[in-house]
Amino acid sequence: AILSQASQDQSISFPPINLDAMPEAEKKDVEMKDAESKEGEKKEGDKKEKKEEKPKDPRTLLIENIGRNLKTINAAVNAGDSRVMGRIIRSYASLRRTVTPDVLRALIEETVPDASRKALYLELAPVADTPMTDEEKEKSEVKFPQLPKPYPPEMEAFSALLLLTLLIDKKEMKESAFKLASAIVPWLKTFNRRTLDIFASRAYFYLSLTYERKGQLSDLRPELLAAYRTACLRHDAMGQATLLNLLLRNYLAYNLYEQALKLVQKTNFPESRPNAQYARYLLYIGQIKAVQLEYSDSHSKLMQAIRKAPQAPNVALGFKLAATKMAVIVELLMGGIPERSMFMQKELKEQLRPYYALTQAVRTGDLNAFKEQTQKHDQLFKKDKTLTLINRLRYNVIKTGLRDINLSYSRISLQDIATKLGLDTAQDAAGVVAKAVVDGVIDASIDYDQQFLRSTQKFDLYSSCEPQKALHKRIAFCLQMHNDTVKAMAYPDESGNKDGEDAEERREREKRELADVDDDDDDDMLL
Repeated sequence: AILSQASQDQSISFPPINLDAMPEAEKKDVEMKDAESKEGEKKEGDKKEKKEEKPKDPRTLLIENIGRNLKTINAAVNAGDSRVMGRIIRSYASLRRTVTPDVLRALIEETVPDASRKALYLELAPVADTPMTDEEKEKSEVKFPQLPKPYPPEMEAFSALLLLTLLIDKKEMKESAFKLASAIVPWLKTFNRRTLDIFASRAYFYLSLTYERKGQLSDLRPELLAAYRTACLRHDAMGQATLLNLLLRNYLAYNLYEQALKLVQKTNFPESRPNAQYARYLLYIGQIKAVQLEYSDSHSKLMQAIRKAPQAPNVALGFKLAATKMAVIVELLMGGIPERSMFMQKELKEQLRPYYALTQAVRTGDLNAFKEQTQKHDQLFKKDKTLTLINRLRYNVIKTGLRDINLSYSRISLQDIATKLGLDTAQDAAGVVAKAVVDGVIDASIDYDQQFLRSTQKFDLYSSCEPQKALHKRIAFCLQMHNDTVKAMAYPDESGNKDGEDAEERREREKRELADVDDDDDDDMLL
């Protein structure tokens, strides 16, 4: 109470600290506390400044992104580094979602030197929904970085492909996309520059897509074959991978499986392959092998394709759906039953429902249910091009039913077998059972005099070679995955940083590339 009264009467003042009279240890403590307090104040000030910075509007970010790409193209052309162009192609994933008509037109005006091509591009370029006033035009003037002229053709290829992707995304403008793609490809063929190879391969990809949408895919086949020969002569790995996939897709679209198989046998897929293109190649090989009755190889290729597809939930859905449908049918033809989790994927669950019902019919060996599902979803199976393979499943359904009967009965009449399997007569059942016994599906014998089937006692599976075969299959899969991983590793260029970016810019670029790592494959996985 006395102290509180004294504090009210007069303020208490403390003498200043004399650092000279203090011991050395205490001096250091005081100085460290002062330094820490100053650093804390600086950090708080930096945080306030960061908070005060206003976020840039999307249009400014778009122009900066395009400017960075133009600088990267210029540096890569000067250094002769074609690998950097892959970074430019990956940037289309974000650009196609954010680019605006006025910025695209300004980019074409800036980078296209030829008057006739510039007029064509501007004619096909989309126009803004609402025209801009004079004041808005002055405020929204587009300024790209000043680079030495004349610009290399890579910059025009970048602008033209960006315009083409926008037209491809708008399906109602398929005629404009066809016209533009038909103009870009002949122009790119006039060059023999390694830095243009990746742009040419992407242009062929879009050209094939426009022909497919017009229903004229067979007309493009001679052009693709000539382009593939040129890519092989130039050792263009990206062009070889893209064009080989386009040729396989072209053949399979018209059910030319023999020609597709000959093409695969006489060509080699490049080892330095892009992951998305290799996944497509595996899918096409799996389809060919399935038609050729090589179900084990087909299933292995299809499962590899599914694993190599982008794992993001909403990316490359068409590719993953086609590969999963084919893998389900091939596994059923092999005598196995696909795992339930394959049908429970959230984004594919509804589309796989007919295949799940078909799998249930095969699993239970119910021939009537199998016929019902086949007739019910006949149009869907024709559209998916799996109806031919599904028709082969009839004998598998019968084999599954026979296995269950063989496990359940030590002796059963042929007439009862015909009733259970939904066959017409006992003679039909006798023929089916005899074939199953010869194929090794069931271990039993038929008594034709008394018209019954006698099952023999099952032997111990672990006394056979089956466990060894299963282990060998798993080891081979692990070794193959290890080899693919080693081949897919990329190493930085030993000559150092050629495009002149510092460490901070490189980290920011890598963050952006990681953010778009799944989106950039979506085009290549297009089905």
